[in-house]
Amino acid sequence: MKTQKELERMAAEIRTETLKCLRTRGFGHVGGCLSVVETLAVLYGDIMKYDPENPKWEGRDLFVMCKGHAGPALFAILALEGFFPMEWLDTLSIPGTKLPSHCDRNLTPGVDASTGSLGQGLSVAAGMAHGLKIQNQSNRVYAMLGDGECGEGQVWEAAQYAHHHKLGNMIAFVDWNKKQVDGTLDEVMSLLDARAKFEAFGWYAVQVSGSDVMAIRNAILEAQKNQGDKPAVIVLDGIKGSGVPEFEQMEFNHHFAFDKDMIDKVIKNLENKLAAMKEE
Repeated sequence: MKTQKELERMAAEIRTETLKCLRTRGFGHVGGCLSVVETLAVLYGDIMKYDPENPKWEGRDLFVMCKGHAGPALFAILALEGFFPMEWLDTLSIPGTKLPSHCDRNLTPGVDASTGSLGQGLSVAAGMAHGLKIQNQSNRVYAMLGDGECGEGQVWEAAQYAHHHKLGNMIAFVDWNKKQVDGTLDEVMSLLDARAKFEAFGWYAVQVSGSDVMAIRNAILEAQKNQGDKPAVIVLDGIKGSGVPEFEQMEFNHHFAFDKDMIDKVIKNLENKLAAMKEE
């Protein structure tokens, strides 16, 4: 197990590389990428089984980025872990790239599911988990949902399916950053109490801070220990654009074009912070 400082450094690296990746295009889904960084650090740093040299290894755990627009954050951790060269991060969405704006399993090594049509990812994850269960495999499936995405009815069909088929080999996360493309959840479509809703569907459900790597790791380990044959969900109480005050404070920070001076300053500040963390 990594230490808290190691996981926090890993998160800082993902955040920095994600923004560098997005800077290449000059715009992108910034807010929702940054709010999943700590969870990705924990999953790829401490929890999941995988082999960068053999991305299709049958013994690997599977990850579904249901909110496919957060692909750049996933690309960043995959590059950092050696699934493909770091230089690929400079090719986001350009012709011929292997890194499109949303996740594509046919193009990007380490991506297990093509996503982007919101509401469908949890069904994919449940199907994966059910298949593994039928085959008596020990692999686990993890899925990252957007909170706005939970307004899609298919999410709840998948939730019902996962409980009915006793998929205790899957854990989902809800990125509860409280905003979606057109405004806040309360303005557009209130999610109400996500933990209680999943619990009502028969899931093992908990809520933790989405920026606390230790709380996230402990929640995952506790879920694995206690979920039994229930699917589990961890609601991540977070902030859209987290880790970058300039972006946290923006009213509309789901997708936007960068001011070059601002993004250069933000990345420089993150690099300085990361350098200081490495010296600790």
